[in-house]
Amino acid sequence: MNTKNVALLSAILYTGISLLVAGLFFAVTLAGSYSWVARIGGAAWVFLLSMIVLMPVIIPLVKKRMRA
Repeated sequence: MNTKNVALLSAILYTGISLLVAGLFFAVTLAGSYSWVARIGGAAWVFLLSMIVLMPVIIPLVKKRMRA
């Protein structure tokens, strides 16, 4: 198991999931009457919070999977 591979795979996973969640948030807000500042700011906030939450969750999972 290479530490660099674990870090890279983890970063790709939690960044991808965070982008997906932020994109879903942005898509849902298109149906409402929100301003573009609220849509983009909200999507950025969702992305940031998703990254904060997913980082400590994804890294140990990837380490465990790559060890097995």
